[in-house]
Amino acid sequence: MQRPPATPGIKIDKASVEPLTNDLYDTSVLRTLFIDFENPDWEAELELFHGTDVDVPATVTVDGKAYANCGVHFRGMSSYMMVPAGYKRSLNLSVDMADPQQRIMGYRTLNLLNGSGDESMLSTVLYSRIAREYIPAPKANLVRVVINGENWGIYTNVQQFNKDFLQENYGTDKGARWKVSGSPRGGGGLDYRGENASDYSQPYEQKSGGKKATAKLIQLCRVLEQTPPEQLPAALEPLVDVQELLWFLALDIGLINSDGYWIRASDYSIYLDPKDRFHIIPHDMNEAFRGAGGPGMRAEAMGASPVELDPLIGLDDPSKPLRSKVLAVPQYRQQYLQNLRTLAEKSLDWERLGPFVASQVALIDEAVKIETRKLGTYEAFLAATAAEPAEASADRPQRRGPGAMNLRKFADERRAYLLQVTEDQSNAHFDR
Repeated sequence: MQRPPATPGIKIDKASVEPLTNDLYDTSVLRTLFIDFENPDWEAELELFHGTDVDVPATVTVDGKAYANCGVHFRGMSSYMMVPAGYKRSLNLSVDMADPQQRIMGYRTLNLLNGSGDESMLSTVLYSRIAREYIPAPKANLVRVVINGENWGIYTNVQQFNKDFLQENYGTDKGARWKVSGSPRGGGGLDYRGENASDYSQPYEQKSGGKKATAKLIQLCRVLEQTPPEQLPAALEPLVDVQELLWFLALDIGLINSDGYWIRASDYSIYLDPKDRFHIIPHDMNEAFRGAGGPGMRAEAMGASPVELDPLIGLDDPSKPLRSKVLAVPQYRQQYLQNLRTLAEKSLDWERLGPFVASQVALIDEAVKIETRKLGTYEAFLAATAAEPAEASADRPQRRGPGAMNLRKFADERRAYLLQVTEDQSNAHFDR
């Protein structure tokens, strides 16, 4: 992405911002979050503690109410390492660092993402909105962040996968949670590694639960690897919410999440509920709605168009058994293909998606225009979100990878491809 020079943003006074009463994740408003550090060189201090468990205290003010002693740290891996000092980097806010009871509008943790690699600024918000029509997924919206009185621009505010998320979506905060950490090497596909629990410590980062939960995770991996397709439904359905899983897989491939399970076998979350059933939940959603490409992408999987990613890719890949083993079961594969058709017909229909995109652009257009620490250009933002995409040419070729595609172009072309290919694959399935 082309990156303009970073310069100080305009000063914004708290008294100039009208308080809102909307929910923290309401997508119809642009809320301003004020973060005030005691140290004027707060950025260097956060850099010093990146990668540690040390949070830097700050006062966070939202809708006129101040929340003291919130812990702040830079979050992310590539989105941090690839962004120089002076540009906006992703932030994690622990509202309950000093006071376990403190919440901001009911939430104890805030994730403010910088939109690295996403020229549209909308990938996470769109993915969340679409995914939540079908399965539990983190909520997300856009906010403006002001640090020590200076405008740092538009961030994506994404819900934390924690007990609050579980309570909202499953009616309980009990059970075990894992974050499958992102890595170019992936390695979190739920492949079976034997019975030694230590072999599952990475990249499966356990957030709650103990040895019994780990034993259940190992059991799931063993069942996926060792159970023949004709016996898998009987063995798997007591362990996994399979209908939820099939939607997770359809969203992952249908919206071409280039940080997703299908390509990297990482960057998702796992929940084991109190009844010992697993749920697979989206996590990293900022690299979707673009042509397939990136580390781990085999050349033979790339179609003539960037959006021609085969829904049945990876069925021969034992390192990703949620695809290769689960979709080897005929009824699961057929339901997965039907989910993709529903996704194409309903969620990628620009008549339905376009007005929401337009509403988000209207919310942040002026703010993006005046941003001085953004990671891309205002012109690239306009090109990515335009309702009438520019045609590809020798000067503007159709590219793959980060930030490369107009949202409408993606929606229209991916929709048409999915409708055709899922019909062909479904017919082939019934012809056998």
